[in-house]
Amino acid sequence: MSEGERRPTARESAAVAGRAVIPVVLSGFGPVGRAYADRLAQASREGSGLRLAAVRTGSGEWLAPSGTDAPPPSPPFTGPPAGFAATLALTGAAVLVQALPSTPRARATATAEAVTALRSGVHVVTAAKAHLLSGWRELEEAAREGGALIRLSAATGAALPAGDLARSGVRGLGCRSVRACPNGTSTFVLDLMARGGTLAEALAEARRLGIAEGDPSADLSGRDAATKVVLLAALLWGWDAAAVRWRTEPIEESTAVAARAAAGRGRRLRAVASAAAGVPHEVRVRLEETPAGDPMHTLTGPEKAVVYGCPEAGDITVSGGRSSPLGAALALFKDTLEVAERRRYGFG
Repeated sequence: MSEGERRPTARESAAVAGRAVIPVVLSGFGPVGRAYADRLAQASREGSGLRLAAVRTGSGEWLAPSGTDAPPPSPPFTGPPAGFAATLALTGAAVLVQALPSTPRARATATAEAVTALRSGVHVVTAAKAHLLSGWRELEEAAREGGALIRLSAATGAALPAGDLARSGVRGLGCRSVRACPNGTSTFVLDLMARGGTLAEALAEARRLGIAEGDPSADLSGRDAATKVVLLAALLWGWDAAAVRWRTEPIEESTAVAARAAAGRGRRLRAVASAAAGVPHEVRVRLEETPAGDPMHTLTGPEKAVVYGCPEAGDITVSGGRSSPLGAALALFKDTLEVAERRRYGFG
């Protein structure tokens, strides 16, 4: 390509090739991002029309070769990333997928990229939570301006479709409460402690199995569970996530005594997050002894559960779901399919 010659966008390349392509820009290329890229590549080979057009990291950017489905190389990518708006325009992006960590450092990047994409009419699918908590209304307004969609299944339970239920599945059913164990690490750790293990031993096993992250502080403090229920409540009742307060009870080394005591009574200790429509903008996470028959009691390993309390329709429970980078990647892929297809007729 000669100097000054414009690189064809993914959409233009697709038109030349005679096939419909839906370009995706991926932000973040850690374990979740890589698992997502692999799943997207598989779907592309199967004729989904989805195509990874670019990958951005904090240190560089990779652009897919024009007219091909070449996978991204191993990072680091060469050269600094282009301006984000330029990346969207160059690739003809239809969807931005954010596989960024939910950290204060990544929050500014996630917010800026999401707002730019949404205002440009590009749908946003995200696994990050920090920018959702701080900028819920800003993102909502940007989406309205651009006529774009935001989906956050990977931020509310990974492979567990709790976010879909809160957003549309239980709306209109008069649900007045949310009660959940949305953090698989805490459930796994509590069960191992109940069987005699220490907190350090339980965490080591959770890391070995890929359940716990290197820094489990958000899981053990209850912050991750609280965040997920904040987002579910915002979807369900229209709360501003940035205005929600939460109180949490942490899992500590001494919690092993309570976990074993609960097991001796035929119960299981669980870190339960809850919110109620009648107590707006408040979420609590408490360590509760759950009896047999409670949906939280039946969880095994890193499974998760959410109960939508609907007095008239009856409680609605969703449980299971993989708590791992692959589970989060599959949730991102599921949401990508939804926003990309935009079905408008029949049973679609």
